[in-house]
Amino acid sequence: MKLATLDWILILSFFLVFLIIGIIVAKRSGKDTQEFFLSGRNMPWWLLGISMVATTFSADTPNLVTDIVRQNGISGNWVWWTFLITGMLTVFVYAKLWRRSKVLTDLQFYELRYSGKEAAFLRGFRALYLGVFFNIMIMASVCLAAIKIGGIMFGLEPWECVLYASIVTVVYSSIGGLRGVIFTDFLQFIVAMIGSVWAAYYIVNMPEIGGLQNLLAHENVSDKLNFLPDFTDTNSLLVLLIIPIAVQWWSVWYPGAEPGGGGYIAQRMLSAKDEKNAIGATLLFNVAHYALRPWPWIIIALASLVLYPQLSDIGNEFPNAVLGHDLGYPAMLTNLPAGLLGLVVASLIAAFMSTISTHLNWGSSYISLDFYKRFVKPEATEKELVGIGRLSTVVLMLFSALLALALSSALSTFAILLQIGAGTGLIFILRWFWWRVNAYSEITGMIVSFIVALVFEFAELGLEDYEKLVYGVAITTISWITVTLLTRPTDTKTLANFYNSVTPYGAGWKPFKRLAETQNILLKTTNDVFTIDLACMLLGILFVYTSLFATGYVIYGNVLGASILITIAACAAVLIFMLWKRKE
Repeated sequence: MKLATLDWILILSFFLVFLIIGIIVAKRSGKDTQEFFLSGRNMPWWLLGISMVATTFSADTPNLVTDIVRQNGISGNWVWWTFLITGMLTVFVYAKLWRRSKVLTDLQFYELRYSGKEAAFLRGFRALYLGVFFNIMIMASVCLAAIKIGGIMFGLEPWECVLYASIVTVVYSSIGGLRGVIFTDFLQFIVAMIGSVWAAYYIVNMPEIGGLQNLLAHENVSDKLNFLPDFTDTNSLLVLLIIPIAVQWWSVWYPGAEPGGGGYIAQRMLSAKDEKNAIGATLLFNVAHYALRPWPWIIIALASLVLYPQLSDIGNEFPNAVLGHDLGYPAMLTNLPAGLLGLVVASLIAAFMSTISTHLNWGSSYISLDFYKRFVKPEATEKELVGIGRLSTVVLMLFSALLALALSSALSTFAILLQIGAGTGLIFILRWFWWRVNAYSEITGMIVSFIVALVFEFAELGLEDYEKLVYGVAITTISWITVTLLTRPTDTKTLANFYNSVTPYGAGWKPFKRLAETQNILLKTTNDVFTIDLACMLLGILFVYTSLFATGYVIYGNVLGASILITIAACAAVLIFMLWKRKE
């Protein structure tokens, strides 16, 4: 398809603005590693929160949601909606603990929390495992979306898509550091939201769709509208709701939804001015990510079932594209008029750039600080470390683009990433609450989960994806808990320093407190009340889910249902505010 002159002006203008932002902040960002990787630890909550939301709105996210809705209906989104539980746990429990740790990267945490050569090994290995291998997998899946969008909307070859999409992103993220990433994220989020909402409105009112009511009543759509799976269909109920709620949210490590925080979410929390700004940022992120953003994508996904009810219909219309249900989203965008098309394409490019730039900066921080400085050249200057970070940015992008050419589906890639992290999530939760968790626990969880994922992926075992997940979680969890109990605890002095730095709470630290008392080690007392934090977490979950489904009821025209849910959401918000003030 061809873009009009106005479309190209809009797209090129955004590219130019992003480059200018990178150039403006380049000098300050290149000052030292704290500026380059943490933007000077002086960021406000609203800017960090929007940055987190922009990062998780990658170019492949609308494609993923479209894939889910076309195959499993709206209720299929529970496979990622359940990660809200993890998110609220981070907001009210872990955000303040991360900010108190004062580490430069979340991997530096390992040598704050654990001791000995095993702690050093864990930090170095995960710097490469997460910063390089896993990070490249994630970015490749985002590049895959760029390939599919570029193939349908511009008729580009896959290699052309990743080349053009990567150049500007690499330039501004390598010179501007995290500060440049956060500032561009703010603009990218605004553009992305305007583009997705406007596109949904236009598509619903196309003559082929005939308005919102006709869309919802269409025979291809009417059975896809339920918020919950069919309770009479045991298999769907198990796969779409029970497993995600009972197992997935606490057991799986997934970027942006790590149990206990971590990754680029931890990087943003560590960049905050203080604890309150870290908490506010993660709260804003979870509200916007789960309650504000999904409905425009869902509406476009439903509309695609009217124009392209079968996968073959998309293939017939776009024979050169990499075929999959996730193509439903970019296929629908080809119907947009000049101007709006340019804005939406710019928003998708912005979403791509936001996610990729964050992962590039996050991954390069691991390589520069947690691997190069820690193990290769401890005496490296700040300028040299920033240089290594910038070089890593280019290399990571190159390998991600190459891997993207071998992938085929956003949903299948999502399943692979979940499987690789299956069973490790509980470690990241309990290491703050249970003193006996040690470096061997994490090493075991990481190795076993990876081996199990490989076996399940390549061995012909006849297992469904949800069965692989459950078995993987069980095997990994039993393995790391066994190793924990059979190996020696972390050094007492290291544990005392960690405890006094972050002042964690929980019954899991009582044995250590008794041990410290026998050795005359003084420990700080904590003012945190776990019951209040837990209550705020549960109310936060209630607030977001009721807000999400209240929006859905408004779209469906169900005034009574929307009113009830809005009232519940308002009560939950008031209670959170009252509990938080009481805690202060």
